[in-house]
Amino acid sequence: MVQINQHYLKLKAGYLFPEIGRRVTAFAQANPSAKIIRLGIGDVTEPLTPSIVAAMHAAVDEMAKRDSFKGYGPEQGYAFLREAVAQHDFQSRGVDVSADEIFISDGSKCDTGNILDIFGSDNRIAISDPVYPVYVDTNVMAGHTGPADESGRFGGLVYLVGNEANGFVPDLPTERVDMIYLCYPNNPTGTVASRETLARWVEYARQNKSLILFDAAYEAFISDPSIPHSIFEIPGAKDVAIEFRSFSKSIGFTGVRCGLTVVPKQLMGTAPGGESVSIHQLWNRRQSTKFNGASYVVQKGAAAAYTDQGKAEMRGLVDFYMTNARLLREGLGRVGIRVFGGVNAPYVWIKTPNNLGSWEFFDLLLSKANVVGTPGSGFGAAGEGYFRLSAFNSRANVEEALERIQKVL
Repeated sequence: MVQINQHYLKLKAGYLFPEIGRRVTAFAQANPSAKIIRLGIGDVTEPLTPSIVAAMHAAVDEMAKRDSFKGYGPEQGYAFLREAVAQHDFQSRGVDVSADEIFISDGSKCDTGNILDIFGSDNRIAISDPVYPVYVDTNVMAGHTGPADESGRFGGLVYLVGNEANGFVPDLPTERVDMIYLCYPNNPTGTVASRETLARWVEYARQNKSLILFDAAYEAFISDPSIPHSIFEIPGAKDVAIEFRSFSKSIGFTGVRCGLTVVPKQLMGTAPGGESVSIHQLWNRRQSTKFNGASYVVQKGAAAAYTDQGKAEMRGLVDFYMTNARLLREGLGRVGIRVFGGVNAPYVWIKTPNNLGSWEFFDLLLSKANVVGTPGSGFGAAGEGYFRLSAFNSRANVEEALERIQKVL
């Protein structure tokens, strides 16, 4: 009989968002007249902008003609998009990232999991708590952990706790680790890392020969000019970090799928025999073998976001969702809820009232207000007693959801 990957069996509770979906579906079936407003999963609601739509239409037209049809593209991404990313996202900020250090993909979620293909199983891995669950679950699937304890924490991982005392920005590990996951602006807490904070992490990684896996999926939502958009803004970071980025939220590509990973050419790892190996070359080999590249049509759409019109449209989308975040933050604060985030990030992180557990509060909002959020405990043990609301929805839905929540509380 065929043998399965036994490490999947450690994921007994299932992935967070399908569990939310299961509960919401059950409630909707039992209450068919309820108008449910979903502020849980961070899925965008606003349509693609005109310049992106026009670029994708033009690309489809190219695919309809023999002389401009595209078959397999470069696994690393088309040069027109890689060069645009390098110029506008990095070089314009004084960051020395070249186009050939950028790998275009079908999303940063995929990349944060797939990157584990090129690393060994004996690395000591540090993960923030609370944290985006993909980082944890993909390490479990890859066999990098032991089983979970009663709190849901997996053996073999080093958990870095973020709480109100440290502003949800975890301290450096007290022990040496090989790999560190950081996400700023943070999902789920909506907090950001200052230049000084990131500099401490880079120095730690340099001293300990560690690797930082930096998820910058929400960098477009930063409005504070003092906050770095990229870890590569920190001197020395190219020696110790990989950065993941996404077009999902900034230009509405959650269903279109496009992201990227920056792997500096100077970044090195160690082989079992002790020799240094280029991580850039390993990732290139992995992508060339297992990935056929993101769609040409999609990449043309993403590239349109870097035109003058595209930038203005992207700014409009970001401002729209951040206004939603402000409304949630201010409205919840008016009824006495302790609120975090929602300033440089599209997520609002709240302390559940009356000492309710995260899932208790989820059930309360669903049953009484017909509003869906995300239980903080789904992001890790340290998230218990907290709750995440997403700003990704229509203005009318956000305003109505807020009014309902205020009545319940």
